[in-house]
Amino acid sequence: MKINTLSLLFSLLVITSACDKELDDFVSLEPHKNEYKTYIIKEGQQYTGSVTSEVKTTELKFKVMFDSSAIYSTVDPGNQIDINKLYGFSDCGTEHHTQSARFGWRWSDDSLRLFAYCYKNSTLTFHEMGTVTLGEEHSCSIQISGEKYIFNLNGNVHEMERGCADTNGKRYRLFPFFGGDEMAPHQITIKIMELE
Repeated sequence: MKINTLSLLFSLLVITSACDKELDDFVSLEPHKNEYKTYIIKEGQQYTGSVTSEVKTTELKFKVMFDSSAIYSTVDPGNQIDINKLYGFSDCGTEHHTQSARFGWRWSDDSLRLFAYCYKNSTLTFHEMGTVTLGEEHSCSIQISGEKYIFNLNGNVHEMERGCADTNGKRYRLFPFFGGDEMAPHQITIKIMELE
């Protein structure tokens, strides 16, 4: 009985310490630059299963290609306007629902729409950047500039407020995510090429 109690206490200690990981502890694997990586969100899931890594620059540049799997209908028609997440980073040494910048996307009104999507001090703001064509390559970037982010989609530029002015805080990559409230209604495939 004493051994089982000690084993249980040790297990709880390990689990508890794993839940308190600092941003410094994220895997530091850099994605391959200048080549496409295919991200798959399986039917009934929200995540791609990608392991995050630190973003060490103040500008994240990438190209993206969507195929027909980006066309979907939600179970609840009211959820069709939910913004799915594409690619970006946490910011200011915090987790991403506190400070972050990324592109979002959704299929609505027979078009694929991309958004600037930010959390500043735990408050979400977003701005539609434009519609994009399936099967074509689109250029995206998010640049940190003082207390703002500069989003660029195919030359269309929009600024969003940022929650800090410092660029020294840790940042980690944020990968494709489906939802909102609902799970992916079918497998969704997105190709992203991070650029130098």
